[in-house]
This record gives sequence, structure tokens and C-alpha cells, in this order.
Amino acid sequence: MSTTPVAEPGSAGPKTNRIGLTVMEYKGGKTTLCAGCGHNAISERIIEAMYEMGVEPEFVIKPSGIGCSSKTPAYFLSRSHSFNAVHGRMPSVATGAMLANRRLVCIGVSGDGDTASIGIGQYVHLMRRNLPIIYIIEDNGVYGLTKGQFSATADLGSKLKSGVLNDLPPIDTCALAIQLGATFVGRSFSGDKRQLGAMLKAAIAHKGTVMLDVVSPCVTFNDHEGSTKSYKYVKEHEEILQEVSFVPHFEEIDVDYDPGATLHVTMHDGSRLQLRKLEEDYDPTDRIRAITRLTEAHDKGDVLTGVFYVNTKAPNFLDMLNMVDQPLATLPESVTRPGREVLEAAMEDLR
Repeated sequence: MSTTPVAEPGSAGPKTNRIGLTVMEYKGGKTTLCAGCGHNAISERIIEAMYEMGVEPEFVIKPSGIGCSSKTPAYFLSRSHSFNAVHGRMPSVATGAMLANRRLVCIGVSGDGDTASIGIGQYVHLMRRNLPIIYIIEDNGVYGLTKGQFSATADLGSKLKSGVLNDLPPIDTCALAIQLGATFVGRSFSGDKRQLGAMLKAAIAHKGTVMLDVVSPCVTFNDHEGSTKSYKYVKEHEEILQEVSFVPHFEEIDVDYDPGATLHVTMHDGSRLQLRKLEEDYDPTDRIRAITRLTEAHDKGDVLTGVFYVNTKAPNFLDMLNMVDQPLATLPESVTRPGREVLEAAMEDLR
């Protein structure tokens, strides 16, 4: 049953996107997170990106793990299917779903604790497979659901509200993703609406592993003086790598830029990611430079944001496995269940 609002007589009616849906049809339930939580801003950007790209909600899956971040799929795309996995095990669920039906758009939401601690093993193997998935880490540096202990992404020397200092170095999930083989890696800030929105739209158009680390301040446990993931710290220390804009394939590309100042990356569906250089020597297709630049920013105490690395040429996991285009559940048993003669031939080959 459609939830499209009925227009009043004589009115133009609600604005719709290219597939005839209103933005309300991309919204979810009312948030139960703390007022001002950065995670809510991320949910709003996801709603806007999916609406503007004209994605059919029924073809989106939203796996997540455990934690404040993993509650957020309930707050966007209520017509899509959600699945809360065991803590840190969201990549397994996402992989199984995409193998079963490659037509889906998978947007997995995790947290820094869910990913960088208990889920780090699953994260590592997901990144190296180049599975078509948008993997968002809502990164606040603490376990917000269990009273604000440090997570594995907390910076060395950062301070809890209790005054406790972190004496362990952080895991940089972006550098790790680039090293392992993810094909679209970036970092943004939940308070940067324009940058995050453009990156999410490019992520939808990318047919490989997208890893977006979004610094998302926890207003309850990690938004104080001494935190390196607070609103104040990020605004004062953010170093923006480039200005990010995006032109979808269904819109006319008619944007003026200074010659040589903008890098255009053609996405899989013909859309264009446009990166206006703020650093003249930065090339987001250079893996080594990407890791080096992240290290340089970290050593200076800066929060580097932007698109660090993109590769639209590498085959994704589904293509490497020669998966069929049809959802596996729609295939007849004669195709999905080998006959006795096939099994006997396989056994003979193993003798």
C-alpha cells in the first residue's frame, strides 16, 4: 500500500523524485538516540541521498551489528529490510544477502566498537573481497551504549569525561581498508552536510566495497574538552582534502570548473564523482599516497576528510564468483541442486 501523501485539491502536490516517490517514503521511525547525536544527522543524509538518486527502497537491505550505531537503520528507509546481526558479525550477513541477490543495494551500518574491536576479523575479510556494499562506520570513539568506554578508534591521549586518558594508539579503519583492497574509501563528519551527502550519492553509484568512516560525536559521553571526536575538536582540526560534488547519470552534466583543478571519476553507472583539488598533488587513485596522507594528518592531530581512494576498475566479489544476475531464490531446483551424475563426476575428479 502506498504511503504517498494525498495532495490537496488545487495544489501541486508533494515533490517526487525520478521514480515518483516523495522524500517521506524514504524516512524511518522516530529516533530514540540522544538529542544532538551525530548518528541522526547521518540518517538524514542517507534519506536525502537515496531519495535524490531514485533508489527503490524495497531493493535496499540494511544490515547492522550491535550498539547505538546499529540502531540507526530503524530511522531511515522504513520500506527496506533491516537485519541486526550478532555483535561484529554484520559483514557475514551482508555477504550472504548479496550472494543470494546481487540486485540489492546493501547499506551496512556499524560503529567503531562493532567494527574495530569484536568485528575486526570480519571487517578485514569484507574489505579484501570488494563485495558491493556501502559500509558506514558511525565513529564516536566510545562505546556509547555501555557508558562511554574508549573504543579502538579513540586517539592516543584523548580524555574521557571521567578524566581517564587513552594510552593506546588508534586503529585507522580508512588506512586499513585501503591497504586491504576496498575500492572506495573516505571519511566525513556528521556535521558536514554537503560533503557527506555527495559522498553517499557516489557510494550508491559504486559497485564495489565503499567504506565511509563518519566522525559522529557522542553528545552524552564524548563531546567534552579533551575529546578528539567532539563537535568542537573536529570543527577546529578538520583538514578537508578536496571539495566533493556528484552528478548522477540521469542529470545533465553542466558544471563549470577551473581547467585542471577538478578530477572527474566516472562511476559504474555513468555518474560522475567530481573532486575539486585543495591539494594540487593529491591523486585519489594512488593507494600509497592515500595511506601516506592519512598518516601525515594523524601525526599532526588533524582529522582528514574527503575521498581518499577510489578504484572503479577492480572486479567485485560477485563477478569474481561468476554469480548469476537472477536472485538465487527464483532459480529452479534443477539449477540450484546438482543431480546425482554431477556429484559422481565431482567425486571422480577428486580420486
